[in-house]
Amino acid sequence: MKASKPSGKRPKPLIPGEKLPASAGLRQRKQQATRERLKRAAMALFLEHGFETTTIDDIADAADMSRRSFFHYFASKEDVVAAWQEDAATALVTEILARPAEESMLTAAENAIAAALKRIDPTETAAMSRLKRDNPALQARDQLKYEKLERALADGLAQRSGRKSDRLKARLVAMIATGAMRVGGESWLSEGSRDKPEAFVKRTFDAIRAILA
Repeated sequence: MKASKPSGKRPKPLIPGEKLPASAGLRQRKQQATRERLKRAAMALFLEHGFETTTIDDIADAADMSRRSFFHYFASKEDVVAAWQEDAATALVTEILARPAEESMLTAAENAIAAALKRIDPTETAAMSRLKRDNPALQARDQLKYEKLERALADGLAQRSGRKSDRLKARLVAMIATGAMRVGGESWLSEGSRDKPEAFVKRTFDAIRAILA
């Protein structure tokens, strides 16, 4: 049975693995569940059949929804991939804020990235990286993703510090951490994604510390 179009605003994405609070309304929980079902159906189809050959109708059918319902949550196929990336970024910032106060900003960024990656299937991550690498439209979105991620990391690090004098340092560490994720991710993929992602994070940040020493 096809789902009717939900009403209200587009739901805020959840951190991967997070549940809506008990105080959330029934409509909000249903909208979030619908969004996640669409996203998961789309990602499975992209990874199995390719981004270009998968249609919006394919996604809606796989999620047992209408095409109209799809457009309530996502404006395009590219938006589904962007949502997957934004959820991962949200999880990363949450991990940053949870790091112990005694950790330096760089160490907090490293440990937060490693912790966030443990919550993501490495096989799916590698497949998604190849999918983005082979599609020009997704490559352009990927560049924007890293720009947004750098700003979010800087905000998270600054919030964690709580000192205005650390804002410049937070921006610099966010720039380094984002670059590490990008270069490290490309290296991990080119080496056949044999290592666990969190192990590769350690290698990447060890290299950064060796350069800065």
